[in-house]
Amino acid sequence: MSRIDDLFTRLRAEKRKAFVAYVMAGDPDIERSSELLAGLPGAGVDIIELGVPFTDPMADGPTIQLAGQRALEGGMTLQKTLDMVTAFRAAGNETPIVLMGYYNPIYNRGVDRFLADATKAGVDGLIVVDLPPEEDDELCIPAQAAGLNFIRLATPTTDDKRLPAVLKNTSGFVYYVSITGITGSAEAQASDVAPEVARIKAATDLPVIVGFGIKTPEGAEQIAGVADGAVVGSAIVAEAATGKPVAEVLDFVRSLADGAHRG
Repeated sequence: MSRIDDLFTRLRAEKRKAFVAYVMAGDPDIERSSELLAGLPGAGVDIIELGVPFTDPMADGPTIQLAGQRALEGGMTLQKTLDMVTAFRAAGNETPIVLMGYYNPIYNRGVDRFLADATKAGVDGLIVVDLPPEEDDELCIPAQAAGLNFIRLATPTTDDKRLPAVLKNTSGFVYYVSITGITGSAEAQASDVAPEVARIKAATDLPVIVGFGIKTPEGAEQIAGVADGAVVGSAIVAEAATGKPVAEVLDFVRSLADGAHRG
């Protein structure tokens, strides 16, 4: 049982939905990024998605692209991202962390070395958006063997023929992308999401968490109300990019978490 599995077991018992927050490692700078990461559990975040900055983030919209660019220009690396997780765990934080990003930095480091280092640092799961199920032997299967959840994305274009392949080796939870397009673009609509979540849940016992296009506490509440939880990323990244004190950014995160938990 991973931290993610334990979390959802507890949430089901409490009849509560999950709030997942995405932040980019190293943005707006390493110091404030570390402070923000440390403050997320106290702001009501159930799972942290920690973005690994990459030069060619094809699934991300301008907000997260710019965050990754700032992080890279500030000297952020995959190793420093893992160091952030190590420091987070050393402070006694048990909130699950999922690294979200692209395969190239992992490939460059070497899969075996990366998995050993990620596990040692305290990473709980991976979302690697550019590795399809056909490439499961590349990272997914080794990651599961190393004790890391491998979380797959399902989208509005994942039809019933494709869905079994997406779900086959997924663990932890299923991440349903509520819109077609990039992060931070259109706004998610609960009326569109609900039947898709039901369709996925009919095919798996895993929790289904919905992300992309959720920008407000009200939106988080509505989406969490038809799923097992909600993810907010671009709205948090945009708030952090304003230069506001980290405490103010965390207040915004807390309002989103409260919305999702009401769902």
